[in-house]
Amino acid sequence: MLKQYETVFIATPVLSEQQMKEAVAKYTKLIADNGGEVVYEEDWGLRQLAYPIQHKTSGFYYLIQFKAEPTFVETLETQYFRDERIIRFLTVALDKDAVEYAERRRQNRGKAAAAKTEEVKVEEEVPAQPEETTEENNA
Repeated sequence: MLKQYETVFIATPVLSEQQMKEAVAKYTKLIADNGGEVVYEEDWGLRQLAYPIQHKTSGFYYLIQFKAEPTFVETLETQYFRDERIIRFLTVALDKDAVEYAERRRQNRGKAAAAKTEEVKVEEEVPAQPEETTEENNA
């Protein structure tokens, strides 16, 4: 029976964008190759760490939500341990409430992204008119 999980890993900040994409592809492929299914991915970008880890004060955060067999989590975490690019990780099983919350969060993020895209389109279509200042407005 497939359970839903959420894993967040922190990659070393010295990686290039291409190297980070390769690391993400490695783990999504590992999930798929072991009978799992990637539900959602989110790149949180470069962030400051709360405390130094391996003499690093920042790292690339990445979230993956997936469905897999419970025995797969050990395989995934073993790969994290072996990968020198990964400085920290956390994998948790999601209960039904957490799954519902994650779905609502994804929908809200999708709506916010769509609204922002629409806002940018409107700004591009309508050129801003300079405001005329008169003495009446200043009085």
